Amino acid sequence: MTAPDVLAEEQVERFHRDGWLHLEGALSEEVLRGLRGEFDAWVEESRSHTEPYGLTFDGRPRFDLEPGHSAERPALRRIASPTELSDAYLRAMRSSAAVDAAAQLIGPNLEFNHAKVNSKLPGAATEVGFHQDILFEAHTNDDMLAVLYFLDEVTLENGPLEVVPGSHRGPLYEHWHDGVFTGAVGPEVVEMARAEAIPCIGPAGSACLMHGRLLHGSGPNLSDRPRTLFISAYRSEDSYPLDTSHVPSEHEGELVRGVRTNRVRCTSMEMALSEVPAGASFFDQQAKERT
Repeated sequence: MTAPDVLAEEQVERFHRDGWLHLEGALSEEVLRGLRGEFDAWVEESRSHTEPYGLTFDGRPRFDLEPGHSAERPALRRIASPTELSDAYLRAMRSSAAVDAAAQLIGPNLEFNHAKVNSKLPGAATEVGFHQDILFEAHTNDDMLAVLYFLDEVTLENGPLEVVPGSHRGPLYEHWHDGVFTGAVGPEVVEMARAEAIPCIGPAGSACLMHGRLLHGSGPNLSDRPRTLFISAYRSEDSYPLDTSHVPSEHEGELVRGVRTNRVRCTSMEMALSEVPAGASFFDQQAKERT
Protein backbone atom coordinates (compact mmCIF):
# COMPACT_ATOMS: atom_id res chain seq x y z
CA MET A 1 0.00 0.00 0.00
CA THR A 2 1.45 3.33 -1.09
CA ALA A 3 0.93 6.11 1.44
CA PRO A 4 -0.41 9.48 0.28
CA ASP A 5 1.57 12.59 1.17
CA VAL A 6 -0.20 14.10 4.17
CA LEU A 7 2.52 16.51 5.30
CA ALA A 8 3.42 19.82 3.73
CA GLU A 9 7.02 20.38 2.66
CA GLU A 10 7.50 22.74 5.61
CA GLN A 11 6.41 20.00 8.06
CA VAL A 12 8.83 17.50 6.52
CA GLU A 13 11.66 20.02 6.75
CA ARG A 14 10.76 20.80 10.37
CA PHE A 15 10.82 17.11 11.33
CA HIS A 16 14.24 16.57 9.77
CA ARG A 17 15.55 19.73 11.46
CA ASP A 18 14.03 19.23 14.92
CA GLY A 19 13.50 15.47 15.11
CA TRP A 20 9.84 15.72 16.08
CA LEU A 21 6.53 16.98 14.76
CA HIS A 22 3.12 17.58 16.32
CA LEU A 23 0.25 16.35 14.15
CA GLU A 24 -3.29 17.53 14.80
CA GLY A 25 -6.21 15.20 14.15
CA ALA A 26 -4.15 12.03 13.92
CA LEU A 27 -7.10 10.00 15.26
CA SER A 28 -10.78 10.39 14.47
CA GLU A 29 -13.23 10.80 17.35
CA GLU A 30 -14.57 7.30 16.71
CA VAL A 31 -11.11 5.70 16.82
CA LEU A 32 -10.17 7.74 19.89
CA ARG A 33 -13.29 6.56 21.74
CA GLY A 34 -12.46 2.95 20.91
CA LEU A 35 -8.88 3.21 22.18
CA ARG A 36 -9.96 5.00 25.35
CA GLY A 37 -12.69 2.43 26.02
CA GLU A 38 -10.21 -0.45 25.79
CA PHE A 39 -7.77 1.33 28.09
CA ASP A 40 -10.45 2.11 30.65
CA ALA A 41 -11.34 -1.59 30.72
CA TRP A 42 -7.69 -2.49 31.33
CA VAL A 43 -7.53 -0.02 34.22
CA GLU A 44 -10.59 -1.66 35.77
CA GLU A 45 -9.01 -5.09 35.33
CA SER A 46 -5.82 -3.86 37.02
CA ARG A 47 -7.73 -3.18 40.25
CA SER A 48 -7.78 -6.91 40.96
CA HIS A 49 -3.97 -7.23 40.71
CA THR A 50 -1.23 -6.27 43.13
CA GLU A 51 1.80 -6.81 40.90
CA PRO A 52 2.61 -6.80 37.16
CA TYR A 53 0.58 -9.45 35.35
CA GLY A 54 -0.26 -11.00 31.99
CA LEU A 55 2.38 -12.35 29.62
CA THR A 56 3.98 -11.29 26.38
CA PHE A 57 5.30 -14.14 24.30
CA ASP A 58 8.79 -13.83 25.80
CA GLY A 59 7.31 -14.61 29.24
CA ARG A 60 7.58 -11.14 30.81
CA PRO A 61 4.58 -9.33 32.30
CA ARG A 62 2.44 -7.39 29.84
CA PHE A 63 0.76 -5.04 32.34
CA ASP A 64 3.08 -2.92 34.47
CA LEU A 65 1.88 -1.32 37.71
CA GLU A 66 3.41 1.69 39.38
CA PRO A 67 4.54 1.24 43.00
CA GLY A 68 1.61 2.20 45.22
CA HIS A 69 -1.00 0.77 42.84
CA SER A 70 -4.15 -0.40 44.60
CA ALA A 71 -7.75 -1.29 43.82
CA GLU A 72 -8.84 2.07 45.23
CA ARG A 73 -6.15 4.05 43.37
CA PRO A 74 -5.12 2.12 40.26
CA ALA A 75 -1.78 3.05 38.71
CA LEU A 76 -1.49 1.05 35.50
CA ARG A 77 1.49 2.63 33.79
CA ARG A 78 2.34 0.41 30.79
CA ILE A 79 0.76 -2.18 28.53
CA ALA A 80 3.16 -3.99 26.21
CA SER A 81 1.98 -4.87 22.69
CA PRO A 82 -1.68 -3.84 23.01
CA THR A 83 -2.09 -4.65 19.31
CA GLU A 84 -2.10 -8.33 20.31
CA LEU A 85 -5.06 -7.77 22.63
CA SER A 86 -7.26 -5.28 20.82
CA ASP A 87 -8.53 -4.91 17.27
CA ALA A 88 -8.94 -1.19 17.91
CA TYR A 89 -5.24 -0.78 18.67
CA LEU A 90 -4.25 -3.04 15.80
CA ARG A 91 -6.30 -1.00 13.32
CA ALA A 92 -4.82 2.26 14.61
CA MET A 93 -1.30 0.83 14.28
CA ARG A 94 -2.00 -0.05 10.66
CA SER A 95 -4.03 2.89 9.48
CA SER A 96 -4.05 6.57 10.42
CA ALA A 97 -2.86 9.88 9.07
CA ALA A 98 0.19 9.51 11.34
CA VAL A 99 1.16 6.20 9.70
CA ASP A 100 1.00 7.89 6.30
CA ALA A 101 3.11 10.73 7.71
CA ALA A 102 5.67 8.25 9.06
CA ALA A 103 5.98 6.68 5.60
CA GLN A 104 6.51 10.14 4.13
CA LEU A 105 9.26 10.88 6.66
CA ILE A 106 11.24 7.62 6.80
CA GLY A 107 9.67 5.46 4.06
CA PRO A 108 8.20 5.00 1.58
CA ASN A 109 8.55 1.36 2.62
CA LEU A 110 7.54 1.14 6.28
CA GLU A 111 7.52 -1.70 8.83
CA PHE A 112 5.90 -1.89 12.23
CA ASN A 113 8.43 -2.19 15.05
CA HIS A 114 6.55 -2.35 18.37
CA ALA A 115 3.71 -0.76 20.36
CA LYS A 116 2.87 0.04 23.96
CA VAL A 117 0.59 2.19 26.08
CA ASN A 118 2.28 4.49 28.58
CA SER A 119 -0.05 6.07 31.12
CA LYS A 120 0.28 8.50 33.98
CA LEU A 121 -2.95 8.44 35.93
CA PRO A 122 -3.67 11.45 38.20
CA GLY A 123 -0.98 11.84 40.82
CA ALA A 124 1.33 9.26 39.20
CA ALA A 125 4.89 9.73 40.41
CA THR A 126 6.63 7.95 37.53
CA GLU A 127 9.23 10.04 35.75
CA VAL A 128 10.94 9.06 32.52
CA GLY A 129 14.61 9.97 32.49
CA PHE A 130 16.09 11.48 29.36
CA HIS A 131 17.04 8.81 26.85
CA GLN A 132 17.21 7.96 23.14
CA ASP A 133 15.04 5.11 21.90
CA ILE A 134 17.59 3.70 19.48
CA LEU A 135 19.86 2.88 22.43
CA PHE A 136 17.22 0.29 23.42
CA GLU A 137 16.86 -1.16 19.93
CA ALA A 138 19.99 -1.23 17.79
CA HIS A 139 19.23 -1.42 14.06
CA THR A 140 21.32 -1.30 10.89
CA ASN A 141 20.21 2.27 10.22
CA ASP A 142 18.44 4.97 12.19
CA ASP A 143 15.39 5.61 10.03
CA MET A 144 13.14 4.87 13.00
CA LEU A 145 10.17 6.83 14.27
CA ALA A 146 7.63 6.57 17.08
CA VAL A 147 4.09 7.91 16.85
CA LEU A 148 2.80 8.97 20.26
CA TYR A 149 -0.98 9.27 20.07
CA PHE A 150 -2.54 11.47 22.76
CA LEU A 151 -5.49 9.52 24.21
CA ASP A 152 -6.00 12.38 26.67
CA GLU A 153 -5.33 16.07 26.43
CA VAL A 154 -1.64 16.57 27.24
CA THR A 155 -0.93 19.66 29.32
CA LEU A 156 2.07 21.21 31.04
CA GLU A 157 0.85 19.75 34.35
CA ASN A 158 0.14 16.09 33.55
CA GLY A 159 3.62 14.90 32.67
CA PRO A 160 4.05 15.76 28.97
CA LEU A 161 6.74 14.37 26.74
CA GLU A 162 9.73 16.73 26.72
CA VAL A 163 12.03 16.70 23.69
CA VAL A 164 15.37 18.28 22.88
CA PRO A 165 15.01 19.69 19.35
CA GLY A 166 17.80 18.77 16.97
CA SER A 167 19.35 16.20 19.32
CA HIS A 168 18.67 13.42 16.77
CA ARG A 169 21.44 14.96 14.68
CA GLY A 170 23.88 14.83 17.60
CA PRO A 171 25.72 12.04 19.43
CA LEU A 172 24.34 8.82 20.82
CA TYR A 173 24.79 9.11 24.59
CA GLU A 174 25.75 6.25 26.88
CA HIS A 175 22.90 4.57 28.76
CA TRP A 176 25.26 2.28 30.71
CA HIS A 177 26.83 3.75 33.86
CA ASP A 178 29.34 1.98 36.09
CA GLY A 179 28.50 -1.32 34.42
CA VAL A 180 24.73 -0.91 34.91
CA PHE A 181 22.22 -0.33 32.11
CA THR A 182 20.06 2.49 33.51
CA GLY A 183 18.21 3.28 30.29
CA ALA A 184 19.04 6.95 30.72
CA VAL A 185 21.79 9.45 29.94
CA GLY A 186 24.30 10.67 32.50
CA PRO A 187 23.94 13.73 34.77
CA GLU A 188 25.92 16.08 32.54
CA VAL A 189 23.64 15.29 29.57
CA VAL A 190 20.53 15.65 31.76
CA GLU A 191 21.59 19.17 32.68
CA MET A 192 21.87 20.11 29.01
CA ALA A 193 18.61 18.37 28.13
CA ARG A 194 16.63 20.13 30.85
CA ALA A 195 17.92 23.48 29.67
CA GLU A 196 16.94 22.87 26.03
CA ALA A 197 13.86 20.61 26.27
CA ILE A 198 10.43 21.76 25.19
CA PRO A 199 7.08 20.11 26.07
CA CYS A 200 4.86 18.35 23.53
CA ILE A 201 1.32 19.31 24.47
CA GLY A 202 -1.96 19.18 22.60
CA PRO A 203 -5.53 17.91 22.47
CA ALA A 204 -6.63 14.30 22.62
CA GLY A 205 -6.51 12.70 19.18
CA SER A 206 -3.34 14.49 18.11
CA ALA A 207 0.07 12.86 17.95
CA CYS A 208 3.77 13.54 18.30
CA LEU A 209 6.05 11.95 15.70
CA MET A 210 9.51 11.47 17.16
CA HIS A 211 12.80 10.33 15.59
CA GLY A 212 14.44 7.30 17.20
CA ARG A 213 17.60 9.25 18.08
CA LEU A 214 15.80 12.19 19.68
CA LEU A 215 16.68 12.88 23.32
CA HIS A 216 13.49 12.95 25.40
CA GLY A 217 11.96 12.31 28.83
CA SER A 218 8.98 13.35 30.95
CA GLY A 219 8.08 14.35 34.49
CA PRO A 220 5.40 13.10 36.91
CA ASN A 221 1.70 13.85 36.56
CA LEU A 222 1.04 16.75 38.91
CA SER A 223 -2.59 17.19 37.89
CA ASP A 224 -5.96 15.56 38.47
CA ARG A 225 -6.16 14.53 34.80
CA PRO A 226 -4.74 11.37 33.19
CA ARG A 227 -2.06 11.43 30.51
CA THR A 228 -2.21 8.31 28.39
CA LEU A 229 -0.22 7.71 25.20
CA PHE A 230 -0.56 4.93 22.65
CA ILE A 231 2.93 4.61 21.19
CA SER A 232 3.35 2.85 17.86
CA ALA A 233 6.89 2.62 16.52
CA TYR A 234 8.00 2.08 12.93
CA ARG A 235 11.20 1.60 10.97
CA SER A 236 12.25 1.81 7.35
CA GLU A 237 11.81 -1.57 5.67
CA ASP A 238 15.57 -1.75 5.00
CA SER A 239 16.43 -1.23 8.69
CA TYR A 240 17.06 -4.57 10.40
CA PRO A 241 17.11 -5.20 14.17
CA LEU A 242 20.47 -6.21 15.65
CA ASP A 243 19.30 -7.19 19.14
CA THR A 244 16.36 -8.65 21.05
CA SER A 245 13.26 -6.46 21.13
CA HIS A 246 12.34 -5.01 24.54
CA VAL A 247 8.67 -5.02 23.50
CA PRO A 248 8.20 -8.23 21.49
CA SER A 249 5.16 -8.45 19.23
CA GLU A 250 3.70 -10.99 16.87
CA HIS A 251 3.21 -8.07 14.47
CA GLU A 252 6.85 -6.94 14.43
CA GLY A 253 8.12 -6.57 10.88
CA GLU A 254 4.65 -6.25 9.34
CA LEU A 255 4.84 -4.10 6.21
CA VAL A 256 2.30 -1.30 6.70
CA ARG A 257 3.21 0.90 3.71
CA GLY A 258 5.12 0.38 0.47
CA VAL A 259 6.80 -2.79 -0.78
CA ARG A 260 9.48 -5.24 0.31
CA THR A 261 12.85 -4.61 -1.30
CA ASN A 262 14.85 -7.50 0.19
CA ARG A 263 17.65 -5.05 0.85
CA VAL A 264 19.43 -3.95 4.01
CA ARG A 265 20.91 -0.47 4.47
CA CYS A 266 23.65 0.22 7.00
CA THR A 267 24.72 3.59 8.35
CA SER A 268 27.71 4.39 10.52
CA MET A 269 26.98 4.58 14.25
CA GLU A 270 28.34 3.04 17.43
CA MET A 271 26.53 2.07 20.62
CA ALA A 272 26.60 -0.48 23.41
CA LEU A 273 23.88 -3.08 23.14
CA SER A 274 21.15 -2.60 25.73
CA GLU A 275 19.96 -4.93 28.47
CA VAL A 276 16.50 -6.43 28.01
CA PRO A 277 14.50 -5.69 31.19
CA ALA A 278 13.76 -8.67 33.38
CA GLY A 279 10.42 -7.18 34.42
CA ALA A 280 7.46 -5.59 32.70
CA SER A 281 9.19 -2.46 31.41
CA PHE A 282 12.24 -0.22 31.47
CA PHE A 283 10.89 1.82 34.39
CA ASP A 284 12.65 -0.50 36.83
CA GLN A 285 15.90 -0.08 34.89
CA GLN A 286 15.61 3.70 35.07
CA ALA A 287 14.92 3.48 38.80
CA LYS A 288 18.53 2.26 39.18
CA GLU A 289 19.67 5.73 38.12
CA ARG A 290 17.87 7.26 41.09
CA THR A 291 18.98 4.77 43.77
